[in-house]
Amino acid sequence: MTPPAPITALTDSELTPRRIVAELDKHVVGQTAAKRAVAIALRNRWRRQQLPPELAEEVMPKNILMIGPTGVGKTEIARRLAKLVRAPFHKIEATKFTEVGYVGRDVESMIRDLVELSVSTVKAEMKERVREEADHLAEERLLQLLVPPPTPSALPRDPASADSLDGADQPDDHARTREKFRKKLRAGGLEDRLVEIEVEDSSPRSFEMFTPQGVEEIGINLKEMMPGLFGKVQRQQVRVAEAREILQHQEAEKLIDRQKIANEARERVEQSGIIFLDEMDKISARDGGRGPDVSREGVQRDLLPIVEGTTVNTKYGMVKTDHILFIGAGAFHVSKPSDMIPELQGRFPIRVELSALTEDDFVRILTEPEASLTRQYRELLLTEGLEIEFTDDAVREIARIAVEVNSTTENIGARRLATLAERVLDEVSFEAPDMAGVHLKIDRSYVQKALAEIVKDKDLSRYVL
Repeated sequence: MTPPAPITALTDSELTPRRIVAELDKHVVGQTAAKRAVAIALRNRWRRQQLPPELAEEVMPKNILMIGPTGVGKTEIARRLAKLVRAPFHKIEATKFTEVGYVGRDVESMIRDLVELSVSTVKAEMKERVREEADHLAEERLLQLLVPPPTPSALPRDPASADSLDGADQPDDHARTREKFRKKLRAGGLEDRLVEIEVEDSSPRSFEMFTPQGVEEIGINLKEMMPGLFGKVQRQQVRVAEAREILQHQEAEKLIDRQKIANEARERVEQSGIIFLDEMDKISARDGGRGPDVSREGVQRDLLPIVEGTTVNTKYGMVKTDHILFIGAGAFHVSKPSDMIPELQGRFPIRVELSALTEDDFVRILTEPEASLTRQYRELLLTEGLEIEFTDDAVREIARIAVEVNSTTENIGARRLATLAERVLDEVSFEAPDMAGVHLKIDRSYVQKALAEIVKDKDLSRYVL
């Protein structure tokens, strides 16, 4: 069975709403309204970039608030969206900002995190562009280690006395030897030979600073600031295969422009960054009174300038948040979107409700996505030589039990399927190494037998996630 095709990163011109929804349909079942809202929001960003600069600056993103119970696909839509678009993407829980009494610094940290992710992406792309040159330079350094050049003392002082030297010390012989080693190196014949290379400790140092907003971790690369104190160079003996990777990395680092990386990363964040704010309902005040509600409202007020548009200082420069797309999400079982402060409500003009999942939805989730649970288990066990087959009635029975357990305990949506499937295949997964060559059919009776204890014992089912 061929592996599922990965979700395709589309170019800006290909990001039509219909195409985006079609790509998301491969991985997320149902929730058409949410997919359409996200698709339109992304297309509007491309449309804004086609406008004259003075007009484009005035077009603000239409932020989205997804409303629906847990396990219905809110996070999955955002996660798949991150793979679909080539844009900086950061997912964070809004409740994180309640962990510190003064939350202003923490709220801005999500922009810094987004910039860090963007820098990593741009850096990886630039390394890929210089890979060929870095590979060549790494090969030359390896050859220099394997076939050191003749020492000056070994070379003749008088060209007329060259014939008196050993042939191995002649420059021409050295060049020929070097080319022989190059061929062996490219053929993989020297992978296990040991060479001594210089390895620099390039890990960044960070420290904590106490500020009026709380304890903040300042990520500063002290190695770059004080190279004499940090970044100690050590000599290590490693195999050629490992040395090649280290040298390729070192050469690529020399070839890329760090300032260009920072500039492009900031530009991507400002023009196409996406932040997914989960658990928005947890910071919505209900009574506007004392205690926790005051803290929740404080978090909202700290979020407001970030969502409205402000400038955040990062170690890569100042970043404007005016055109970052914010996608909020929450179950809103207890609180309502209208419980948020009016200013923040106005910053999420697009509201989409995600429906609770039915038994038919669970059946589709188990079978339709390219990386469905049933397919994952089939491929995993096939690595042991065990072939399993889920019958239609087995899939239907797992879906039915998932609905039943959700209705009698906490409703956690599609997340219930993972644990039920794990329980069904618990014994098979344990015995799989001894079942090579076996074809096992998982039918309805097999599922009922495996899950009978969960269905009968309501107390036990409460511990099933």
